[in-house]
Amino acid sequence: MLAYQSSNVNIATEPVAAAAGLAASGLFSTYVVYEGPDALSVAGGVAAEVVLTPDVVRCTSRGVTSEQPWRGGSLDQVRDFLDGLDIEGWRAYGWSAFELAYALTGRPVAQDVLLHLVVPRTEVRITGRRAEVRALDAEDLTAVGKVLAGPDPGPGTGAGPAGVDLESGADRYRACVASVVDRIRAGALQKAVVSRVVPVTDDVDFPASYLAGRRANTPARSYLLDMGGLEALGFSPETVVEVGPDRRVASQPLAGTRALTGDAERNRRLKDHLLSDPKELHEHAISVKVAVDELAGPCAPDSVVVTEYMVVKERGSVQHLASKVEGRLAADAGPWDAFAAVFPAVTASGVPKPAAYDAIAACEPRARGLYAGTVMTVAHDGTMDAALALRSAFRRDGETWLQAGAGVVEQSRPERELEETREKLRCVAACLVARTRAAADHAVLGA
Repeated sequence: MLAYQSSNVNIATEPVAAAAGLAASGLFSTYVVYEGPDALSVAGGVAAEVVLTPDVVRCTSRGVTSEQPWRGGSLDQVRDFLDGLDIEGWRAYGWSAFELAYALTGRPVAQDVLLHLVVPRTEVRITGRRAEVRALDAEDLTAVGKVLAGPDPGPGTGAGPAGVDLESGADRYRACVASVVDRIRAGALQKAVVSRVVPVTDDVDFPASYLAGRRANTPARSYLLDMGGLEALGFSPETVVEVGPDRRVASQPLAGTRALTGDAERNRRLKDHLLSDPKELHEHAISVKVAVDELAGPCAPDSVVVTEYMVVKERGSVQHLASKVEGRLAADAGPWDAFAAVFPAVTASGVPKPAAYDAIAACEPRARGLYAGTVMTVAHDGTMDAALALRSAFRRDGETWLQAGAGVVEQSRPERELEETREKLRCVAACLVARTRAAADHAVLGA
């Protein structure tokens, strides 16, 4: 059984700067920063790994990789691999693609990686100005401790704002919304969340942008990752599923949006309008109903309740209608059963979900990947925390982009839904930091 060595370190700066600094330090070729409910965690390196594709489950532990065929339907093979690890007190970090839902329901999939989780060689959990560091190697323990205890472990400030055109694809998006409204009026579905991609023209410094964005946003969860050629940062407005050590399960659907401005009186008027708009109230109510129905599957009978309903939560540049649904896992269910029951979030897909998938596929020209999937952590004790991957920036194969959507119902107007995507995109666009030329050259050289 592998065991972590541990130490405690006092950090000299704010937790988010320390975490971003570790990501930028070059110590880890693979890392995940995840801001959960009780700590800001940094997972570095790979002690064990599971990668799920449309056909294969690829598992690696102690340097040995094995592959098994996978045909969708369940995540039992992922669960069994993690539960069988010989790493004491393991905790896994990673992400799931939106298209994992397609594979779980037998639909064709046009996404190469559906789930990617790593159990790190080094894990740092920061609370306040104190960091608990765990590592499988004493050298890693020492190296991380030096970075954290340094005078300024944060990332650099970059060269300035990155270029983003929020009008990219606007005409196509208006037409997309109108086509979905037609589908709804024809009786095919009640709601679909359709999105648009906005390219980023500059070379973005992801750790510096994460730090700037976290300072400017008020997310439910935040994250920064570099795994298998995919980079992402984000400020999630809601969780898809939370499972506690007491087997309590929660999901936090958000639906209904208005902007937040620099004017308190205008914000109040927008909030009042949000709370009285029939379109927004309808969209939110049907999302909560789906969340209740889905959690009823893995939870004990009569344990699912709505504990918070239609309150307004401020999330960076926007405010949302928010609710919380909770239950308790049945005796024969575990965290992966809860995850499969609610994934993908109804607030990023639609009602009913299969018909929403059809609408999304008709409107969006490429696979979503991590967008509207999850960034997540799951642990040996049965706990799980999965954040909805929205309000994010992504980079892969030399392309950097933002993506945002809006919930379309029968009462939707294309121009209003387009404006909602702009409001959401601003949460991230305003915080992106371009890399300096020296930093960009350094990254290209692989130093």
